[in-house]
Amino acid sequence: MTKKNSVYIATSLDGRIADKNDGIAWLDAIPIPEGEDMGYYAFTTDIDALVMGRNTFQTVLGFDVEWPYKKPVFVLSHSMKEIPKSHEGKAFLVSGTLTEVLKHIHAQGHTRLYIDGGATIQSFLKEDLIDKMIITTFPIVLGGGPALFADFPNELEFELVKSKVYFGQLVQNHLIRKRK
Repeated sequence: MTKKNSVYIATSLDGRIADKNDGIAWLDAIPIPEGEDMGYYAFTTDIDALVMGRNTFQTVLGFDVEWPYKKPVFVLSHSMKEIPKSHEGKAFLVSGTLTEVLKHIHAQGHTRLYIDGGATIQSFLKEDLIDKMIITTFPIVLGGGPALFADFPNELEFELVKSKVYFGQLVQNHLIRKRK
């Protein structure tokens, strides 16, 4: 069974995934036509489950929408003690090293994972565990806030396999990890 960890995320021009107050309202700066998902649906058909950090999970819980995921969500946390009752059976707590977490998730038959959340993505990158990234860049400089990328122990080389412009303003790059 093929194991693949993928990222689908938006950033500002300065590589931020949220503003200085951890807000994401800037994502609404470019009107997205009704029904346009910018490849998200196709992306999610190629995954078995999601892995996200506690902060991202709590952010999603705060949205005034129905639970947006049809696939299991594994929440990485050392501090969270339980999943809210409203999301039991949809989200599952996991902790430990990334190797332990992945072993646990893979044992359940989930091998094609969507990795979400800034700190979680950075942790996976530090361990060289990201195989594919789809990054959509918005034409805004936030000037601060959590960055998608941080200092890593080694260079990680990716290959640009596709680039697409949406609405004349958003640039979406599809990258795959080049392994030697």
